[in-house]
Amino acid sequence: MSYLNILDADAAWAMAMEFEVPTAVMVKHANPSGIASHESIEEAFQRAYDTDRISAFGVIIALNRPCTAGIAQKIIEQKIFTEVVVAPSYEQGALDFLKQKPNIRVIEQTNGEVMRTQILYRSVKDGMLVQDPDARVLTASDLTCVTDKKPTPEQIADLLFAWKVVKYAKSNAIVLAKDAVTVGIGSGQTSRVDSTWIALKRAGDRAKGSVLASDAFFPFPDSIEEAAKQGIAAVIQPGGSVKDAEVFARANELGICMVTTGVRAFRH
Repeated sequence: MSYLNILDADAAWAMAMEFEVPTAVMVKHANPSGIASHESIEEAFQRAYDTDRISAFGVIIALNRPCTAGIAQKIIEQKIFTEVVVAPSYEQGALDFLKQKPNIRVIEQTNGEVMRTQILYRSVKDGMLVQDPDARVLTASDLTCVTDKKPTPEQIADLLFAWKVVKYAKSNAIVLAKDAVTVGIGSGQTSRVDSTWIALKRAGDRAKGSVLASDAFFPFPDSIEEAAKQGIAAVIQPGGSVKDAEVFARANELGICMVTTGVRAFRH
């Protein structure tokens, strides 16, 4: 395990622990490249991989359910270049498959609660930063709709799913999701609209009808205008910009429903 392997595996496991339902996480450079939830962990794995196969090269995979032989077989047969797999346990058949792949690291991680509650430490020059984790779990009742158009129950579910993902993408972060699958992720950019462009480009035709999550407020309506061009249906964001009224009004004009959380999810 290299220094980067450990950081990536830690990030992937933390993301997986955000979800109660079976969920598979793909991580590159401590950023999510694909996340999917499904009643079947094998289907969740396949959907997470399919969302961005190009980025899933040298990928770290985390599962919040035991790794099955079927998942391990998919990794081998689809020739997924996998650096690390993290899961709470492994079927013996899964280990037999994974042993066929050279240089793969397999981690059994069972202490998920610690990930949600442990204090976070970061080193800075001549010191250290200490903070509590962003452990708040948003529910539908925490959302405030700021547009005339209201999200459907299905869209609310996807908005909450996307919010869990955007918490772990480096700011500025934009996540597009539909049916509990990420379809486009833009992160780590110096401009929010740049992250929006990247997410929309990665999503392509899948952007239409999807929802968009932003880890912080929109300083201008430009990201909303770009999202509307590709058929984004609903947006979740913290709110709090001095131009909130302008952003909300533009979303109304474009027929996009928007909800705010009142809390942001910046990650550095």
